[in-house]
Amino acid sequence: MGRLSWLELSVQSPSSIELGPLLVEGLLVIGGRAIVEADGWYVTYVEFPEDVDVFVQRATETLQAISGTEVPEIRTRRLAHEDWAETWKRGLAARLITERIIVRPSWITAPTNTAQVDIVIDPGMAFGTAEHGTTRGCLRLLDKVVQSGDRVLDVGAGSGILSIAAALLGAEEVVAIEADLFGFEALCENVERNSVTNRVQCFELDVDAKGIRNFGPVSGVVANIEMETLARLMPGLSGALENGGWLILSGIQRKEWPDMQGITERFGLNSIEVDADGEWRSGLFVLKGSGNRR
Repeated sequence: MGRLSWLELSVQSPSSIELGPLLVEGLLVIGGRAIVEADGWYVTYVEFPEDVDVFVQRATETLQAISGTEVPEIRTRRLAHEDWAETWKRGLAARLITERIIVRPSWITAPTNTAQVDIVIDPGMAFGTAEHGTTRGCLRLLDKVVQSGDRVLDVGAGSGILSIAAALLGAEEVVAIEADLFGFEALCENVERNSVTNRVQCFELDVDAKGIRNFGPVSGVVANIEMETLARLMPGLSGALENGGWLILSGIQRKEWPDMQGITERFGLNSIEVDADGEWRSGLFVLKGSGNRR
């Protein structure tokens, strides 16, 4: 089976479209990686558990608690680590995110006559392929705010897609932090694949708010995580910013957005723009009194 095997977990999307993002959140909570939606199912992978039945039962309970509904069906199958790349080729295609940003897997040729910051991402076991609304929201906001010479901090970098985008958009230096081993491997591989190793520094770290702040001062910070973690790390995310710096937050559901705005206000941040993608919200903030640099 190779050095490691994985449990492929597929959850059928409920009839209510609004519950889809909640299932995604639940799959992330139980340790899912690089979640994609295909034919009414949300599919992710976790390290193969010692007891599959116990894991599936706990996963079901978690999904029920987060979504507030019964999960119609869960399917599982075991995969060798080496099967990962071929599995993820299904359903991934080039995506034009903005007028100048395109994201594509390496096996897809870039369309001709499109403008561009051409980002090539093979996710490995990491989250971030532009198939999720939070990633797309961050990319759209980065396109509006990154300036030549910026120093950018990417917290929870995953596949590296946002770090790479910042570098290709003109940032002079990007610090990409990722705690997960397989995420870090994908991050390093994607940074090299996109020829930005001279501008993106990769760190395999599990940082707290103090650790994040120590990477400052930076021009901007981007963090695509989940609401609870963003709130816990806010002292570091805001504290790492230089005067006039910007902060992009994502992984926030529509119902959570008012609470997120309240938290950012307490840390001296002004909400400049909100990007809505389905049930997900991504926000651009700047320090109060510093204004928007655009």
